[in-house]
Amino acid sequence: MNLEPRIEQLRLKHAALDDVIFQENHRPHPDAERLAQLKRKKLKLKDEIVRLQHDNFEQT
Repeated sequence: MNLEPRIEQLRLKHAALDDVIFQENHRPHPDAERLAQLKRKKLKLKDEIVRLQHDNFEQT
């Protein structure tokens, strides 16, 4: 099973979170709690991407 479409979808979500984090960081009073939450979410996505890439590599 080719996992590339799922990996690409996760990469897009990861990039979108980057944008949200950037915007939050550049507000006059960034919300530290929200930033931490967004960063955790982004890290989980990255972990999932790496895991799927590894799985996809092993299948080939």
